Amino acid sequence: QVQLMESGGGLVQAGDSLRLSCLPSGRAFLRAVAWFRQAPGKEREFVAAIRWREGTTYYADSAKGRFAISKDNPKNTVYLQMNSLEVADTAEYFCATGNTITSSTMNPTAYNYWGQGTQVTVSS
Repeated sequence: QVQLMESGGGLVQAGDSLRLSCLPSGRAFLRAVAWFRQAPGKEREFVAAIRWREGTTYYADSAKGRFAISKDNPKNTVYLQMNSLEVADTAEYFCATGNTITSSTMNPTAYNYWGQGTQVTVSS
């Protein structure tokens, strides 16, 4: 079992930045670690992912150029740096990990373990 703990969410204004963190307990991250988000009344959507060993990163089109996913191996932590936040980025953000193959990186069903989420609210 892997328990994931997200932190770093909050209420910010449009144009501001936030950094989310994801830390596992119980065992280490699996092959891939991803961030998804879900806004009220909408489906959960992929934001970004990183393959833990290789460091390869993947981004949703909405995140490219504004968000950056990274990992700190000694701290066993994955980060999501979010810059130039927009009102449309308002959502609950979830960290997930799984032994996900490359072609399924953006598919939420490919992840075995999920955190409880951290709320990001961007005001205009």
